[in-house]
Amino acid sequence: MTAHKNQSFPRRLRFALSGLAHGLRAESSLKIQAAVFVVTVIAMLLLRPGPLWWGLVMLASAAVVAAELFNTAIEHLADHLHPQMHAQIRIVKDCAAAAVLVAVLGALAVALSLLVHLLTE
Repeated sequence: MTAHKNQSFPRRLRFALSGLAHGLRAESSLKIQAAVFVVTVIAMLLLRPGPLWWGLVMLASAAVVAAELFNTAIEHLADHLHPQMHAQIRIVKDCAAAAVLVAVLGALAVALSLLVHLLTE
């Protein structure tokens, strides 16, 4: 049994927040995405779109951050298990990075859709 299994919710929440804090400290791309998220929330507050748009934008933003955190976790695990360059590990890391790219493109599609909606209102 792992140390994180069957812990209380507050303790598991601390584990999760610790992972988020590590990602924000260690990953420059996550720092950039966090800054973009802050700008996005400010823009949403100024533009005041409806609740559905808020939900879509927050969901897209969360998907980007989650993908980046998964990418970080996969990279750390792969580097720990196989620190030397290896073709299969490279594929794993490339696929994880591609997941972040797909999430970002999805978020950009939501942003573009919101922009079109606001301009045609």
